[in-house]
Amino acid sequence: MDNSNNLGKLKKVELREAWKHEATNFTQWLSQEENLALLGDEIGFDIKLLQTEAAVGSFNVDILAEEENTGRKIIIENQLEVTNHDHLGKIITYASGYDAQIIVWVVKDAREEHRQAVDWLNEHTDENTEFYLIQIELWQIENSPYAPKFEIISKPNDWTKAVRSSIDTNELTDTKVKQLEFWTQFKEYAKKRQTKLHLRKSYPQHWTDISIGSANAHLSLTANSQEGKFGVELYIPDNKDLFQKLYRHKDEIEADIGERTEWMELPTKKASRIRLFEAGNFDDTSKWDDGFDWMLNEAEKFYRVFPKYIKLEI
Repeated sequence: MDNSNNLGKLKKVELREAWKHEATNFTQWLSQEENLALLGDEIGFDIKLLQTEAAVGSFNVDILAEEENTGRKIIIENQLEVTNHDHLGKIITYASGYDAQIIVWVVKDAREEHRQAVDWLNEHTDENTEFYLIQIELWQIENSPYAPKFEIISKPNDWTKAVRSSIDTNELTDTKVKQLEFWTQFKEYAKKRQTKLHLRKSYPQHWTDISIGSANAHLSLTANSQEGKFGVELYIPDNKDLFQKLYRHKDEIEADIGERTEWMELPTKKASRIRLFEAGNFDDTSKWDDGFDWMLNEAEKFYRVFPKYIKLEI
């Protein structure tokens, strides 16, 4: 039997049908962990809620949050209508008040002049300050529950910002240019593989970090051109107790990952590491995909395994 004529029709739903009031309905909905995760998936950050309706002088920012593994402040301003000058001014005021580095403006629809304004802010601020203009829509199939959809209207150009910052500080060496390109291509490779990893924006450096949902540890990927190695590690910045607790599960963890790992407590330093290395040719760009494949596979194993034991132990 041909069921092709039984497909449901997708229809767009007015936002106010789900959220009558911006502050009491939409902001409270968005501040829930699973919904911040949806937004985070779109912009590429793990967002941890700090406070709703946080005061900035006589104003209140809808959501004050931080990036999970870096602690960078995030402000989120919601507008269930077409963008206006008032809210554009608010996001700048709130960013200043909390010294936020990630500014997210969630709207029903964006006027072209406001998209251009956010583009301009991204082009004229340093690489540590990021503005995102995000459109939210609601969709429904027949009488199904409403499904939210976030879409980026404007975001920073990571490549342009990083290059300009390096030029300003006279640090744009050939190696740094290649490092920036390496991580940019790695992100594209990972996206095609539909990874669940939340990759940071690209920087001209030999490493990149990935949040695993813990303030005590994160993943770090490295491309060491001098030693000809690619690396994946669990990096614990300052928690020797966590390292020891994980070490007691060393055999189980390695069996779960499927490989033996190098455990480095580093007793004279604050940080500890659990890592894997693979020989790789950073200088030969034609070999990068091989490195990407190994690095992504191992990072996904670490991402799957370590959080289980971290949550078990702390």
